Amino acid sequence: MNLCGKDIVKIVITGGPCAGKTTAMNSLKERIKGMGYSLVFVPETATELICSGLAPWTLSGSVSYQKFQMMLQLEKERIYTQAAADIKDTDKVLMVFDRGAVDNKAYITDDEYAGILRELSLSEEQLVNGYDGIFHLVTAAKGAVEQYTLSNNNARTESPEEAAKLDDRLMEVWKKHPYVRVVDNSCGFEEKIKKLTDEIILFLKEHEKTADRQ
Repeated sequence: MNLCGKDIVKIVITGGPCAGKTTAMNSLKERIKGMGYSLVFVPETATELICSGLAPWTLSGSVSYQKFQMMLQLEKERIYTQAAADIKDTDKVLMVFDRGAVDNKAYITDDEYAGILRELSLSEEQLVNGYDGIFHLVTAAKGAVEQYTLSNNNARTESPEEAAKLDDRLMEVWKKHPYVRVVDNSCGFEEKIKKLTDEIILFLKEHEKTADRQ
C-alpha cells in the first residue's frame, strides 16, 4: 500500500495459543534494523477485550463477542494505518498485526462468520486481501507440548488439545491468502523464532524487488 508517499507493508503474525508471537515481535524489531523500515506493532485485540472484562462468556455469546472484536480490530487497523502514514523521516513502514481480522473465523462456525460479515457489510476477500503476508507460528501444543503454558497470557484458556485444534482451524481460515508461511516446532524455540524472522525478512526483500519493477 502506498499512502502519503509511504510504502506501508502489512503483515499478520498468527497461530495457535502459546506459539511465541510476543517473542517473535521483539526479535523482529532487532532483526530488521538497517533495512530502512519504521516498525509499527498492532496489539492483539482479543487480549485487550478479554482482559477488560469483555469476553464470549461475559457477553451474550461467541458470535456477539466476535462481532465486537471484528469492529474494534478494523477500527484499530484504520487508525494505526493513518498514523503510520504520518510517521516522520521514513518512506517505508512495516505494520505487524498480532492476529488479523480473519482470525475471528477460527472461533465460530463458517455460517456465523458469514453472518457477521453481512451485518458489517464486509466480504471475506476484502479482509483476506487487507494484508500483504501471513506468518503462522504453530502452537507449542503441537510438537513442544512440554512448553505449553497459560501463565503468560491472562486471556488464554485453552487446554493443549484445544490449542492444537484451534491452530489447525487458524491455518484453514487463512488458506485463501496468496502469501502464507508456517513455522512449526521441529526445532528449538530460539531457532523457531529465528526462522520466522528469516521468513519475514525474505518477504520484505521480495516485496522490494516487486516494487522496484512496478
